[in-house]
This record gives sequence, structure tokens and C-alpha cells, in this order.
Amino acid sequence: MAIAHTSIREVDPVWQRICDEGREAIEQEPLVGALVHAGILNHSSFENALGYRIAMKLASTEMSEQTMRDIATAAYEAEPELAMAARADLVATYDRDPACHRFLQPLLFFKGFQAIQAYRLGHWLWENGKKDLSYFIQMRTSEVFGIDIHPAARIGKGIMIDHAHSIVVGETAVVGDNVSMLHSVTLGGTGKEDDDRHPKIGNGVLIGAGAKVLGNIHVGDCSRVAAGSVVLTDVPPKKTVAGVPAKIVGEAGCSQPAITMDQLLGDI
Repeated sequence: MAIAHTSIREVDPVWQRICDEGREAIEQEPLVGALVHAGILNHSSFENALGYRIAMKLASTEMSEQTMRDIATAAYEAEPELAMAARADLVATYDRDPACHRFLQPLLFFKGFQAIQAYRLGHWLWENGKKDLSYFIQMRTSEVFGIDIHPAARIGKGIMIDHAHSIVVGETAVVGDNVSMLHSVTLGGTGKEDDDRHPKIGNGVLIGAGAKVLGNIHVGDCSRVAAGSVVLTDVPPKKTVAGVPAKIVGEAGCSQPAITMDQLLGDI
């Protein structure tokens, strides 16, 4: 007997939960009905809802909402991994942000989640040779969300950006999977070099508020960068660095700093 193949769009627990939460939200507060229907319940899939949300946020007099939706639809159809990464980002936000109580919140309200999805769309355009469109998305993302991520940067999945104000990620930066960062983080260069000049952040890294990681350096897996630090040299895996300039002050404190979000240095 042949086995039927089912796509993620047909069996999608993340999308199903978002829809259920949307209906519950309308029951609890009817005034959000139009918002929830437009942003969630009027759509047949997570991909459609995500494309709509990005288009609503980034559209302008220079680029219509419909054009933005067409770009997003083309991207999600050509590269399903984009929406899979978005699901991982959404679940990461729910798991790590104590202010996130429902799956629908990042999709509707959280600019960190929305900005990283806009970056993913811009990165897809960049990788497919549509650089002017990708620069437009970078520009609008910066204008709307206050987050500036170069479309050539490479960012993994399961990313949580809390508060998400004044984030800067440079052109040759690389960010691994399951990374958490807070507001005002910079992954920047140190001059006008044209080559590989930005940080490489490993998997499971936690970067505290206001931290600056500068230059073509490596921050090892499951390490911790304390708030306000300026990191100018490589950081070994599973270490905590703090200060200006940052120095190793101890172990990471746990096996998964980005997931536990423990920023206290009391264990040092």
C-alpha cells in the first residue's frame, strides 16, 4: 500500500497553535478581532501569515504591500527552510523570553522576531543575486524596527533577540544556531577592511545588552558575553567574558547559556 506524503503545511503544530490562540484572543478581547483575522485567521498557512506581516511592516510608498507579499511568497516557495527557521525562532522566543506567553505574540507584536524574518527574506534575495531589493529590505528593516542587519550576514535558526533595539550585524558576520542576544548588541568591524572583517558567533551563545563584538574573531559555542562588554579577541567555548576590553572571568555557568538566559555573574 502506498504511503501518503504530508507536507509541513498540512501538519503544522506551530501554525495550529497560533490559530487556536488567535481565536482565544478574540474571545477574550473582541477589539483585537480585526487585527487577529487580518494577521492570522485569514491565512491558510504560517508562510502566508508571515509574508503578510513582513509586507505590512516594510511596505512604503516606494514598494507596495502587494509587491512585498509577492517577494515573500516567491521566497517561501523556493526555499522552505526560511519558514522552518522562522518557526524555530518563534519557539525560541516563546521558550526564552519570560514576557512571551503565547506563540502569536512574536508573529504579531515582537519586532525582534519580525526583523530577523525580514533579514531572512533579504538574505534570500542577496543569495539569488537580487542585491538592490535586499538592500531595500535592509533599509526598511532599519527604519521600521531599529535593527540593521546586512543581508549578506549568515544567521542560523532558533534565534532570539529580546527587546531588539539598536542591533547591528555586519556584512561578513556569522551567527550560529540557538543564539540569544539582547538590545544594543553590535557585531561589527574595526575599520574599513574589504575582506572578512566581522565576528563569527558559535552555537548557543548568549550576548548581553549593549555588548560589542568587533573584528574577525570567534566566539566559541555556548559561551557568554556579559552586558556592556567590548570583545576584541577570540572567546573559547563555554566561557564567560566581561569588561572593556572583555576578558575571561569564568566558565559559562551552564551548558546552554542562550537557552537559560542567565546573565548574572554570581557564579564567577
